[in-house]
Amino acid sequence: MIGRDPSANIAIPSLPDEIAGLGDIALNLWWTWNPHGKNLFRQINPYLWKESGENPIALLKSLSDGQIHQLPRTETFMREYRYVYAKFREYMQDETVYHEKEPLPIAYFCAEYGLHHSIPIYSGGLGFLAGDILKESSDMGLPVVGVGFMYPEGYVRQTIGSDGWQNGANETIDKDVAPIERILDKDGNHLVMQVPFIDPPVFTSVWKVNVGRVTLYLLDTDIDQNDPWDRQISSHLYTPDMNQRLRQQIVLGIGGYRMLEILGIEYSILHLNEGHPAFALFEVVRSCMENDGMSLEDAIAHVKATSIFTTHTPLQAATDVYSFDMMSQYFSDYWQRLQMDKERFMSFGINPDRPSDGFNMTVFGLKMCDYRNAVSKKHRDVTRKIWKNIFDHDNPSQIPIDYVTNGVHLPTWLGDELAGEIDKTLGEEWQKLQHNPDIWLRLDEMSDESIWDLHYAYKVRMVNFIRERVRRKWADEGIDPLVAMAEGVMLDPDVLTICFARRMTAYKRPDLILHDLDRLDKIINNFARPVQIIFAGKAHPADMEGKKILQRIFKTAQDPRFRGRIGFVEDYGEEVAKYLVRGADVWLNTPLIPMEACGTSGMKASVNGTIHCSTLDGWWPEGYNGKNGWAFGGDTSSDEADANALYDTIENRIVPLFYELDERGVPSGWIGMMKEAIKSVSPHFSARRMMRDYLEKFYLPISYKFADPIKERK
Repeated sequence: MIGRDPSANIAIPSLPDEIAGLGDIALNLWWTWNPHGKNLFRQINPYLWKESGENPIALLKSLSDGQIHQLPRTETFMREYRYVYAKFREYMQDETVYHEKEPLPIAYFCAEYGLHHSIPIYSGGLGFLAGDILKESSDMGLPVVGVGFMYPEGYVRQTIGSDGWQNGANETIDKDVAPIERILDKDGNHLVMQVPFIDPPVFTSVWKVNVGRVTLYLLDTDIDQNDPWDRQISSHLYTPDMNQRLRQQIVLGIGGYRMLEILGIEYSILHLNEGHPAFALFEVVRSCMENDGMSLEDAIAHVKATSIFTTHTPLQAATDVYSFDMMSQYFSDYWQRLQMDKERFMSFGINPDRPSDGFNMTVFGLKMCDYRNAVSKKHRDVTRKIWKNIFDHDNPSQIPIDYVTNGVHLPTWLGDELAGEIDKTLGEEWQKLQHNPDIWLRLDEMSDESIWDLHYAYKVRMVNFIRERVRRKWADEGIDPLVAMAEGVMLDPDVLTICFARRMTAYKRPDLILHDLDRLDKIINNFARPVQIIFAGKAHPADMEGKKILQRIFKTAQDPRFRGRIGFVEDYGEEVAKYLVRGADVWLNTPLIPMEACGTSGMKASVNGTIHCSTLDGWWPEGYNGKNGWAFGGDTSSDEADANALYDTIENRIVPLFYELDERGVPSGWIGMMKEAIKSVSPHFSARRMMRDYLEKFYLPISYKFADPIKERK
């Protein structure tokens, strides 16, 4: 729908009629994956665009009335505005889709969404995956609605002290400049609803985010109607307080379902991304019984047959488990509404391997959904093994858990300039066929010089971005020179650059490359062929081991013997990630096998020509073809053996290939591997392929059962 109720969002300043559509574009994240949309706001004022953090609402609010009213009188701006607004309107009204049959409506529940840094409601990979799913659903015309939390105080904003210790501050959402809109009730007030079955009552307001043609609804308990303790329910992502976390998940699951009922949003398929929102399953059971007159058993069967559970964990221990006493405190009345006794209710969340632990949310999701998937082929095999006792099968291959390997939204993660070159080489219609490997074969027609020049430009931009962050920190805080060195001020765009950027936790082994510092010294400080390493990533606030690993990395970066060739980039997030995946030469991944469920950062790097180097875990066993990157280590993990294998790979394969120049002065062998990475990863690990898999494996089969015949797409 084009157009908006101005009272729903007071952030957009008053705009002249000639450019009224600028507000519509600013309040729809469509612009974030459309280069012309970004360029439109950049044209208004390049400096303020940069200072605003590339946030169009913050940009518009920073302009004076005179500056705003000058825009319609600026010919070049108006020409671009009319073009972009026409493209936006066409996109929003377009009924062309890229699948043959239309599934029933889908409600997608997730605890976090990584959409843009102006809405910090994500912590990492799970959120970025959910954000990419909504964007791709919009592009494909899938009937999806998203449900999540606002998190007014966000996730941790990372700051590193001079001792290398991670300090965390709240990354609060500035609702005055965030691209969010209030949902209004019939009286024109901000919609506030009571969450069912929590006593004393808890209330939540409702916001929405426009993600192209898909709407994401966010719940927010930080409102005056709640007591201070209740206001904090949605304040932080993944609160360590288990009682508060349980309340959070009740609000997300049960409150999220009730919100859809109040808004009159009908859906037929429930897709849960991890166990955090799984209480929605019980709420659908209750609705089927009370509103549709089903028996308990029929309601459970219906919910199972229409629900999908996606699990991301390779460990039983990495799940949310609540004590039976805690569950009884909140659900003793609820299970009576479901016509269950306590034993039956609790049985849905009991792990047969650890029955006394409590109510396990992942077990609950696996038991209550007939459609279940892991997030890579290898992760499927791991998931079947660790949860085999839930199912009546001794043979893991017969356990009913499928897989859909994650993918990334290409228009979001591809660098704009590279996307432009791909347009020229493959034709501007390539995005419609991006899942087809055959169209990517023409990438070989792109000249080596053009792709290398693009990559070098991204690399310079990345280094300048890192240096500018250090400069600002120095200007604001007067940091020690060793801290400036550790944070990357001495990085050199002409040096082979390896990047490790992901969550700082033990199983990912961020410090594996530091295993033998003497050997690393020789690699980094090779006079003729030097190497530099960039680290980035946050440790969870409660992960002391992860913080210690991070501290070791930072202190190593401060060591003068490495001459500033190791840098740690503070506060890793969506904005930093885009600079790194485009500007690094090598993307390093070192997880303990089989602890990586999938991992998508290597995909984002590969589609930009940054070459992936990893142990064979997560998505890489499916993605590695021997020509598009490097694999090191064996089938099982050993720090000593894996570190030596990594050093051997860097010394004998990576460094020689990078520094071997042909008669044109470019590393043609390296560029060939860059092209192979783009060609092989883009079609097979795009969000388009991922959503087509969800469509074929889950959405359409469910739809065939409950809406026959399925509507044919024209």
